[in-house]
Amino acid sequence: MSATTAPRTVVPSTGLVATTLRSTRAELGRLRAWPAVWITLGAWLALSLMFGYLFTYLSYTTGDASFADEGTTQAEQLARLLPDAVPNVFLQGMPMFGGALMMVLGALVAGNGYGWGTWKTVFSQGVRRSSAVIGSVTALTAFVVATLAVTLVFDLGISLVITATEGQDVVLPSLGSTAEAFGAGFLVLEMWAVLGFALGTLARGPALSVGLGLVWALVVENLLRGVGQLLSWVEALTEVLPGTSAGSLIGSIVGVGEGDGTPGVLDTVPGPQAALTVTVYIVAAIALSLLLVRRRDVA
Repeated sequence: MSATTAPRTVVPSTGLVATTLRSTRAELGRLRAWPAVWITLGAWLALSLMFGYLFTYLSYTTGDASFADEGTTQAEQLARLLPDAVPNVFLQGMPMFGGALMMVLGALVAGNGYGWGTWKTVFSQGVRRSSAVIGSVTALTAFVVATLAVTLVFDLGISLVITATEGQDVVLPSLGSTAEAFGAGFLVLEMWAVLGFALGTLARGPALSVGLGLVWALVVENLLRGVGQLLSWVEALTEVLPGTSAGSLIGSIVGVGEGDGTPGVLDTVPGPQAALTVTVYIVAAIALSLLLVRRRDVA
């Protein structure tokens, strides 16, 4: 049989599940090799160290309360540094700092798909658009889970070092409180990550989506909450905003009294309502991304 008449190789498993799995593996490979991913993780761990442990430990050892520990005793400061307090420390920076970093990463993952021409190349090879988007979101979700796991281990390691240094008994946090903190942290970081992904898809580029996301998360919502103290209808609006919902979910677990020094920790709405709102944002952001990619021209 000549080369010109040889049968073409048929690629099996071209269904939605198979193509989604292949897209997920490809996106995971891209994320692992991308410096922005490791920079994001390193920045978050540095923030967790500074705001979770370093400032409080300096206040404890010097007896000079920092802005985050004003009005607390040295015994209370030490208690915040021990292992049984890890779930609370693990969560406190997520509504604002962790969320902002995840939004930036999500916007970069989606936006660079347009800026680098990745989506155009992938779709020209016959890959289903929905499979590519779901695979990309799945890879982003895997990074969120990995970030949470690394942060939990990192915080526990820091607290164990402090415990040994101060000669305290090791009391580990309960499995229930750890699982609750991990679940709440996942909802918050996942929401901001997929909202960033949706912005990157909407803007079809990384720069504008990153800028819009940061302005909203760090400026606009804070301004609206301030105005809400004067106008009742604005206050009602802020109760369903993503930042308010994320902050209230974390606040329902750690307590606003313990989060006074950390921006973004709130008690505006009850925890169950906040969790439901955050879940709705996750589903809506993924659905919007799928709709935009399937309906619009990629170029």
